[in-house]
Amino acid sequence: MSILPILIHPDPRLKKAAAPVDDITEELRQLARDMLETMYHAPGIGLAAPQVGVPRRLLVMDCVKEEGAAPRPMALFNPEVVWASEDVTTYEEGCLSIPDQYADVDRPAEVRVRWIDPEGNEREEHFSGLWSTCVQHEIDHLDGKLFIDYLKPLRRQMITRKMIKLKRERARA
Repeated sequence: MSILPILIHPDPRLKKAAAPVDDITEELRQLARDMLETMYHAPGIGLAAPQVGVPRRLLVMDCVKEEGAAPRPMALFNPEVVWASEDVTTYEEGCLSIPDQYADVDRPAEVRVRWIDPEGNEREEHFSGLWSTCVQHEIDHLDGKLFIDYLKPLRRQMITRKMIKLKRERARA
């Protein structure tokens, strides 16, 4: 497995909708394993394929945070929200493509998501709490949307300027 480079906002590839996965190949299963390795290394709880420069509808996540609890790595191909609660929850979100920037985002408190697993089986699960926020955040990435798109324009511009500065600093290093 390998650690993949994560794209940093602003990058036009982060704003494009990802193409559906027609066939789950061994290459795509390996991509999912590499993405999980990258996510854990970052460290993060979710990562979408567009964030590593692959414009396909694939996300990985693992929201187990309890000390000593077994990890629950998940790879979701072509995920879609099939139901969302009317109840809304606010969570302070961050993003591996927007390092060290956090903001409160309102999202449905619970969602039901359908996807294809790495073995090609259709799956469906009800998510709540952090899992619900994470899966919605990652599906947004597949649609070319970032969590800062939910913020007021001034705050979004301020974060974007910080990311441009960060990218310049990293390029010099």
